[in-house]
Amino acid sequence: MTWILFDWAGTLAFAVSGAMVGLSRRMDIFGVTVLALLTAVGGGMVRDVLAGITPPVALRQPTDLLMSVVTAVVVSYGYEVLQLDRRRRRTMTLLYDISDTIGLASFTVTGALTGLTLGTGHPYVFPIMLGVITAVGGGMLRDLMAQRVPVVLRMDVYAVASLVGAWFMCWSWPLWGPDVSSWLCFIIVLILRGCALKFGWQLYHPRPGGRVFRRKT
Repeated sequence: MTWILFDWAGTLAFAVSGAMVGLSRRMDIFGVTVLALLTAVGGGMVRDVLAGITPPVALRQPTDLLMSVVTAVVVSYGYEVLQLDRRRRRTMTLLYDISDTIGLASFTVTGALTGLTLGTGHPYVFPIMLGVITAVGGGMLRDLMAQRVPVVLRMDVYAVASLVGAWFMCWSWPLWGPDVSSWLCFIIVLILRGCALKFGWQLYHPRPGGRVFRRKT
């Protein structure tokens, strides 16, 4: 039940963020839907292949695919009705950041949970890698299709938040079980990513006078 809850939350959140990227690129409804699907299920499909789960869950249980398509249509309709064009860029940016952060946190949980449940591989490396790949894989595919540098490679504390959350999940798993460790991971990723957005945290950029964390100017 825990896995399903976070899977649905991540699917809806990432479908929204993918659709909004498509709308910002002035794509038609098909393009918007493709980006929503890639963002919502792309990372999970890569996770399943790496974990030896074939065919991937998204192809055996099409609930996530259907949710993504419906979400893309609803977001597109809302974009038109509410007239969220470039004059309201701030609103679009806020909605994107919220949905992307929720998706990042939710899919970190489902990826790490998959690795921990399978119980194969290194008890930390395997779940953490699956968590990060699930969380950032779909977004990377989305950005590549939208012809922009993937967010994970250029923006503040993003994959690092997923990495830290997945580590804490692995650490707390034997102490408090799957439910508590899942919520701990989710909250940690939300806090780290939220603080990065609020305070403009940046990872170290090789430049004169650089610091490990930089504040946006």
